[in-house]
Amino acid sequence: QVQLVESGGGLVQAGGSLRLSCVASGRTFGSHAMGWFRQAPGKEREFVAAISWSATRTYYADSVKGRFTISRDNAKNTVYLQMNSLKPEDTAVYYCAARAYTIATIDPKDYDYWGQGTQVTVSS
Repeated sequence: QVQLVESGGGLVQAGGSLRLSCVASGRTFGSHAMGWFRQAPGKEREFVAAISWSATRTYYADSVKGRFTISRDNAKNTVYLQMNSLKPEDTAVYYCAARAYTIATIDPKDYDYWGQGTQVTVSS
């Protein structure tokens, strides 16, 4: 079992930055691929970024490429999402997810564990 707790969300002006953190419990964090997803009101949950267990491979949605960076520190059981140049359309609840497999994917159905989410609001 892996439990995930996100933090770092908040209100920021357009052009600003936030860093989300997701702390995982469980001794097998290092063998799990991790992902960040988001869901805006009235919309489906969408992929944002993902990282393999070894951090050698990362994946990004086109809408965030060049602005967001996913990283992980397996010694701290933590995955991060650095968000720069934020836009109002980035407003959503951001969820951290873990996949009981080493390879990351972009499909939320492939992920086995989810955090409770953290709200990110970008004002124009």
